[in-house]
Amino acid sequence: MNKTSKKTTQRLQRLEAEITKHLTTGLIPFWHARARDAKHGGYRVRFDEQGNATPLKEKYVNTQARLVWWFSNLCRQQPKVKGSAALARGGAEFLLTHFWDPKHGGWYWKTKPNGNRSDTGKIVYGESFAIYAMAEYTLGTGDKRGVETASRTFDLLQKFAADTRYGGYYENLCRDWLPEEPGFSGGDRKGLDTHMHLMESFTTLYEASRAPLHRRKLMEVVDLICAHMIDTRRGCGLNQFDLAWNPIPAIAVKRTWNAERFGERPAQPTETTSYGHNLELVWLMHRALAIADADPKPYEPLLRKLVDNALKYGVDWTFGGIYRDGLRKGGALVLEKEFWQHAEALVGFLDAYEAFHDPRCLDAFECLWDFISTHMIIVGVGEWRTLLDRQGKPLDANIGNDWKVSYHSGRSMCECQARLRRLMKRA
Repeated sequence: MNKTSKKTTQRLQRLEAEITKHLTTGLIPFWHARARDAKHGGYRVRFDEQGNATPLKEKYVNTQARLVWWFSNLCRQQPKVKGSAALARGGAEFLLTHFWDPKHGGWYWKTKPNGNRSDTGKIVYGESFAIYAMAEYTLGTGDKRGVETASRTFDLLQKFAADTRYGGYYENLCRDWLPEEPGFSGGDRKGLDTHMHLMESFTTLYEASRAPLHRRKLMEVVDLICAHMIDTRRGCGLNQFDLAWNPIPAIAVKRTWNAERFGERPAQPTETTSYGHNLELVWLMHRALAIADADPKPYEPLLRKLVDNALKYGVDWTFGGIYRDGLRKGGALVLEKEFWQHAEALVGFLDAYEAFHDPRCLDAFECLWDFISTHMIIVGVGEWRTLLDRQGKPLDANIGNDWKVSYHSGRSMCECQARLRRLMKRA
């Protein structure tokens, strides 16, 4: 082993030790101690900067499902951690009892804290996380109800949400699966975000079921994203489309993170891209291809372009971290630092380093991790602040809200730990 490889190995060892420490002494204990809603069932998700629970007005299917996924995944990835299966089971029972629609099938978008219905819409983004969670629930706990219900949800999407003319899926539907109205209700729009998460959920569903139809529909979504949802010349993801896949200026569609954060005001029509989203797409697609046992070579040039664009425009090499949004034509636009982009970009850069052997990707990974560990993680509490300014000053210091749980931060640490350990073995 030469001097350079020794130095790299030591670097990988240090990063793995730091991430493992944060995972095992921060994130896992935080959610194991706080997530369970002892009064109503399901999970609590809102926490202030000190880790204290704050009042919860509603429960969202995507957030409840993400925690079912988290505890189920810990059963597989961190089997020595006690209590994960019971926490996963409690969340799955709450979903099955209160979110599943016994009349029309599928999952309600929101309930009251006690499980009473409050928004019965069938939002495909939320349906996808229910598939993701329930498939992982079977993989983690062995309870077959998970993959059975995930498969039923998948079948409902094929029947009611699949666009048989243009491909892909209608994303915003009413309780009876009829499309929502055009405009801010999103009945006339498709987006990269929802389809990326369908790819993610179909991956885990196929992993659990090994049904050929699940694999075929997974690969359809993979190819659809590559064909329609990426600016292949610049190497960045597009945002929103009409039903025929023509890119259109993005708006804050009802029942999305951006809509709730900005009060459902239209976004600026500037054509932007999310560096964190693009890097999340890279590693999720690599995982989809691996689970599907598909040849990754035809996809690698496009995935490499997404990585190169983020390296060039997204990383803040001066203050650390990754910018929230940039212009599709190049150049950062929103210089704030948000939790989820950092979590996904960490995995994306490390995944790219493993796949492409580009040392810049490891440099970027370390640049992000240093910013996160210095500014985003709250030492002694264990979770990440939501939003910071460019230099790391908190803009939203809360560490749990209706949309933010351990799905991004915790999954990132598990994925990074696994990749760093593989890289160390090969060094």
